[in-house]
Amino acid sequence: MTIHDKYRVLQENLKALGSVAVAFSSGVDSTFLLKAAQEALGDKVIAVTASSCSFPKRELEEAKAFCEKNGICQIIVESEELDIDGFRQNPKNRCYLCKHELFEKIWEIAKENGMNAVAEGSNMDDNGDYRPGLQAVAELGVTSPLRHSKLAKEEIRILSRNLGLPTWDKQSFACLSSRFVYGETISKEKLGMVDQAEQLLLDMRDQILGGQVSAKDGMTSTQDAINQLLDAQ
Repeated sequence: MTIHDKYRVLQENLKALGSVAVAFSSGVDSTFLLKAAQEALGDKVIAVTASSCSFPKRELEEAKAFCEKNGICQIIVESEELDIDGFRQNPKNRCYLCKHELFEKIWEIAKENGMNAVAEGSNMDDNGDYRPGLQAVAELGVTSPLRHSKLAKEEIRILSRNLGLPTWDKQSFACLSSRFVYGETISKEKLGMVDQAEQLLLDMRDQILGGQVSAKDGMTSTQDAINQLLDAQ
């Protein structure tokens, strides 16, 4: 199938749902899925975004801005992973624990709002990775329209660009908890430290690309800022 054939299949699959709650993180895949769902189902779509200490505020604000700009009803749900039994210990099935709790909450919201289905944005490339969260997807009856339409990441980027989505070239992002090796205890303080460090790097990247500072000065300033952050811990 061509990429356009796959998009047509995606639209048909989404229309068949009748209505859907999309798990929306403002990433490349979920943004594309949400926009495709809106095209297929109009106002019979809601976006559900989780707010937690492992989800950077910048991502949450981007999610809010996208929904507001596109006239999509968005519901923010508190999903504090650190309260999940066993999550802080960072086991290998950490993502399963998180996704199971999150999708249970999204299903509740979907039913409260008369939605027939819950959809998430995994794609064909995820089939070859270690993704324990997909077990929760299967157990809870969450649909994966991008995988069902055989769409891979690069194809999603191309289609996103064709749709004029700002995320078409956005870097891939995983939750902040993924920065820690399995078995290392996760805490709110550690997550906050990682979030601040990554924000520093992103801000400096934007300054360098914007010509405000040189790459050399940018690296020096960023290192100084990170050292200050480490000293403050």
